[in-house]
Amino acid sequence: MGKINLGRVILGGIVAGIIINISQFVLHNMVIKDAEMEAMKRLNLPMPESSREIAVWVIWAFAWGIAAVWLYAAIRPRFGPGPGTAVKAGLAAWFFSCLLATVAMLNMGVFPFMAVGFLWELAHSLIATVAGAALYRE
Repeated sequence: MGKINLGRVILGGIVAGIIINISQFVLHNMVIKDAEMEAMKRLNLPMPESSREIAVWVIWAFAWGIAAVWLYAAIRPRFGPGPGTAVKAGLAAWFFSCLLATVAMLNMGVFPFMAVGFLWELAHSLIATVAGAALYRE
């Protein structure tokens, strides 16, 4: 087994992060904006729309993309290169970044379950990881 090519992980992660950022923008500003606004209103909190808050989400999406491609590179020797392994890595990235957070938020009653957002996040995690992993080389 060779070492992970960190440069390619970062390159693929940036591509994955761009896809996630675009998808998140569409999801949160067009698809579920009203439901999120209602949930924030119920919590008596303003919508996070400052440039600092947006910067955190943008960086978070790039971190997600880089982590997903790194995971792909890490499991590639066991499962083999290709989109099937990238889907496994994308599913794991979604599990750790979305599923667990959603369960926690639902359990605390912070946000209502939004199926469209939940599935949207899964789809863009898979698509972004496959795209980013396509650039990975050992």
